[in-house]
Amino acid sequence: MTYRELTASLRTLGLGERCTLKELKFRHRELVKWHHPDSGKTDSNEAIQKINAAYRILNEYVTEYRFSFAEDEFYEQNPDERLRQQFMDSM
Repeated sequence: MTYRELTASLRTLGLGERCTLKELKFRHRELVKWHHPDSGKTDSNEAIQKINAAYRILNEYVTEYRFSFAEDEFYEQNPDERLRQQFMDSM
């Protein structure tokens, strides 16, 4: 996979640079449901193939992603906890 493929997949699914796995799965389901052949859309089969291909690329990326469990990364992902740690624990 290339970065160009990754960003094209994000555009296909209408996602930004940051999203959760839950958001990725929800968006995929939403688009497949919208473009389902029973919806009456003329290009539904082609659209679903494109959506599924984009989903596979993004799912592969997040499946292979190495998560950081370092303390600074934890606070980056949880800003409310960072503020609590910074201000509440000092009292």
